[in-house]
Amino acid sequence: MRKPKIVILGAGYGGLMTTVRLQKSLGVNEADIVLVNKNDYHYETTWLHEASAGTLHHDRVRYDIKDVIDRQKVDFVQDTVVEVKPEEKLVVLENGELSYDYLVIALGAEPETFGIQGLKEYAFTISNINAARQIREHIEYQFATYGTEEEKKDERLTIVVGGAGFTGIEFLGELANRIPELCKEYDIDFHKVKLICVEAAPTALPGFDPELVKYAMSHLEKKGVEFRIGTAIKECTPDGIIVAKGENEVEEIKAQTVIWAAGVRGSSIIDKSGIEAMRGRVKVNPDLRAPGYDNIFIVGDCSLIINEEINRPYPPTAQIAMQQGEVCAKNLTALVRDQGKLEEFKPDIKGTVCSLGEDDAIGVVFGKKMVGTKASIMKKMVDNRALYMIGGPSLVLKKGKFNLL
Repeated sequence: MRKPKIVILGAGYGGLMTTVRLQKSLGVNEADIVLVNKNDYHYETTWLHEASAGTLHHDRVRYDIKDVIDRQKVDFVQDTVVEVKPEEKLVVLENGELSYDYLVIALGAEPETFGIQGLKEYAFTISNINAARQIREHIEYQFATYGTEEEKKDERLTIVVGGAGFTGIEFLGELANRIPELCKEYDIDFHKVKLICVEAAPTALPGFDPELVKYAMSHLEKKGVEFRIGTAIKECTPDGIIVAKGENEVEEIKAQTVIWAAGVRGSSIIDKSGIEAMRGRVKVNPDLRAPGYDNIFIVGDCSLIINEEINRPYPPTAQIAMQQGEVCAKNLTALVRDQGKLEEFKPDIKGTVCSLGEDDAIGVVFGKKMVGTKASIMKKMVDNRALYMIGGPSLVLKKGKFNLL
């Protein structure tokens, strides 16, 4: 009897969790499992802000996929997905094609620019390892160049972060710690540096507890961050950004570094596939299958799940992606073994912690608010837990965060 073929696209949190759980639950004779990823490594998306600021080396943020998969049970294909053809049960790659019986789409997120002119061309995004490395090197280059110029350009030392959501705030926390080090290294007066955060919404960290938001903003302001809340970016140019000021006025903020951290969308591969989606995200059925397809599962940033209590989508987090991976693996195992009813996915949000640099954070964990060192320790424990769930104790020892105090 022919073994069913399960193809998993993407080795982010959702795809890798699906893979490692499947390799435990299915025997080698029960199914062929194929994992496809563009790189031969997984990177911790939730650590990229540290690599971008230069407070954590980019190699600490990633680990080899071969270190966590069982290569007797999983065939790893390093390639880029071009298109999914659901009617033909086919995945088109840059270097070939793959047929499947069951497909898991876990292709992650792409930056969403909301059509703002110039963002794609002139702004950086904290989107992957190479982007993080580029941001770090670009900022260092600006500081180094400023020190050698006869005619000083102050905008070299102006960094604009577009977006005061999770990514923006965590990046600002790291950057606020890194800038004094850069100033010392390149003999620059700290007061010359401008760190500006521009957010169109009426508050930073929308949806977060207002008391904790106040703490975070106050903490960052003390370290030199200037917030422009309720301010929309109209355009990004080679010289900086143009923001709305009042009804019909605009203002130019000159900056040699603009980092866009104000939103993501799902994968553009979804849009091409013909599966109904909104900004590359599919409103999945309770069992994580794509509507109309009984053999396609979608997890992570490409899936859309509504929080019934507030009638809004759950934010695309690593915590949810990993929980989806576990349920997805259970459901695929049930289908392969013809065991009937599939499990419904219900997010179990244990808490949310937002770091404000190495030694400070804010969070709500098991319903309790926390700030400062306690929250920072909790953040590192959350990061270590994600490593443990995929690679066990050995991965935690190799890549974990132990500088808890």
